[in-house]
Amino acid sequence: MDIYIYYTARASLAEALSARVLEMQANLAAKCGVSCALKRRHADKGGRHTWMEVYLAVPEGFDAILEQAITHSELAALIDGERHSEYFMDASSCA
Repeated sequence: MDIYIYYTARASLAEALSARVLEMQANLAAKCGVSCALKRRHADKGGRHTWMEVYLAVPEGFDAILEQAITHSELAALIDGERHSEYFMDASSCA
């Protein structure tokens, strides 16, 4: 299962947000063996960027580990509103 999480943040916080998420993802990769990525839309809208965190092939129970990491990193202080999570599986696994 892969997790894609998107949210918005003020463009002025891009550097701080990027550093915080990348550190969190490095810790999660070391702890859980997941592949992670951080993406951002090219243009801002109204002074805000849309961000996307990607976690590939997550293990069972990863949601709880991720929630702890988010709390520990104090990421909520840098984003606007909610984090939206989408879960996907490989199409070959769906058959």
